[in-house]
Amino acid sequence: MAQELKVEIRESRGKRNAKRLRQGGTIPAILYGHGLESVALSVQADVLSGLVQQGSRLVSLTGAVNESAMIRELQWNTWGTHLLHADFTRVSADEAVEVNLTLELRGEAPGLKEGGLVSHLLHELRIECPASAIPDRLQVNVNHLNLHDSITVGDLELPDGAKALIEDTAVVVQCVEPAVEEEEDLDGEQVEPEIIGEKKEEGKSDES
Repeated sequence: MAQELKVEIRESRGKRNAKRLRQGGTIPAILYGHGLESVALSVQADVLSGLVQQGSRLVSLTGAVNESAMIRELQWNTWGTHLLHADFTRVSADEAVEVNLTLELRGEAPGLKEGGLVSHLLHELRIECPASAIPDRLQVNVNHLNLHDSITVGDLELPDGAKALIEDTAVVVQCVEPAVEEEEDLDGEQVEPEIIGEKKEEGKSDES
């Protein structure tokens, strides 16, 4: 569901004006797409930042313009703490768009009790999806992940009308046995295991 986001027309451009906007709590933005003229906008930085933290992709721009749009690109400061600029692209509700979604593990894998380790291999998935059906993120249920089992892209539940843009066989998460390190002697050479119960024949040395 699209979140409402109030925007205003940005009359002036340039670095100085952008700096003045940011000092007042707003950031410069631009709306483009669908072959229409680009519109220079300004938006409240804290409001947009809050929507981004919630995982929102689709917004309903209100105020200076009234259009559905996708948050296409965001520019942050060096430390990733403050928004500096935003790009919005026009979309219609039934339009298919490409987005990257975070893959979030949920539940507890039974394989952990079997001594296994859960290995999360794919953290983000690019999908093609109707704009009106874009989720905030994709949840991956691991409640049935046993030792030696895996969950692939093809096993994921995607929104209606959505499709993954990578192979279905790509592994998202798996439960594997912990790696066993071979014992080494002080010189770094591998030590052969001693076979319990084996005795050396009398009269024979270690050298042949």
